[in-house]
Amino acid sequence: MIRLLLAEDQAMIREALATLLGLEPDLEVVAEAGRGDEVLPALEAAQQAGTPVDVALLDIEMPGLDGICAAEQAHARYPGLRIVILTTFGRPGFLRRAMEAGASAFLVKDAPAAELADAIRRVMADERVIDPDLAAAALADGNNPLTSRERDVLAASAGGATNAEIAARLFLSEGTVRNYLSACIQKTGTRNRAEALTLARAKGWL
Repeated sequence: MIRLLLAEDQAMIREALATLLGLEPDLEVVAEAGRGDEVLPALEAAQQAGTPVDVALLDIEMPGLDGICAAEQAHARYPGLRIVILTTFGRPGFLRRAMEAGASAFLVKDAPAAELADAIRRVMADERVIDPDLAAAALADGNNPLTSRERDVLAASAGGATNAEIAARLFLSEGTVRNYLSACIQKTGTRNRAEALTLARAKGWL
């Protein structure tokens, strides 16, 4: 029996997935989470209950913590855990970040239940399973041009934050913030930080 954790913030979708996967003779949902920051506690609770999770299915867009960050935490705590990322948004940058976070599979959320069940079995056999359309888009789109620190600064600029506010939040000087934002604008080929932020989000780079 393959034991699953299902993390999805929309209760109806989570319940429907749990029901469909529960119909498979070799799959059992033993833990659920409605927020990204509930994933690690749910894994720990399942471990303590004597039903450790084999595969975690994580929605990429969740409150509290997104699925990729939750995957990173879960992979660090439980290196043997297989992680399947489910997404509504086929953004190439998400795929790269998910793989870097330790995910074994990356699939669109509206995939048939039988396809998802097959992917779960394949990752248990140490295979990687990636939606072919997303894989092709990722190859065509090229690598994320932004460094980790540039991504942090650009993300912190959301909502019209000033350089001083960003600097205080990230413990940087204002001059360093300006340099990072300038690099982001140049690398994305945009005219200002707002356009750079919009493009980076659309590509899944943040």
